[in-house]
Amino acid sequence: MNETELVAKIKKYLKSVQDCFFWKEHGGQYGTAGIPDIIVCYRGRFIAFEVKVGKNKATLLQELTIREILRADGYALVVRSVDEVMNVIKAFEKE
Repeated sequence: MNETELVAKIKKYLKSVQDCFFWKEHGGQYGTAGIPDIIVCYRGRFIAFEVKVGKNKATLLQELTIREILRADGYALVVRSVDEVMNVIKAFEKE
């Protein structure tokens, strides 16, 4: 599976989550470099998912952006499966 396919599966899952707002951040000349792939607002929490597959790693700029989000009391991480995203959402259900 490539990153585009995994992003599509994650979006499909997020569409099924009640009280969840999200969008796919698009890169390129009109986007902001380093912003994670999927931005979520769930139950008042800011969550950002950087999607990677296989041995792909976040770039230095992506890692720095994730750290900045964490410093601002948001939640951000690299995910490699829909299950990882589900686990994050389930953790916020308990709050």
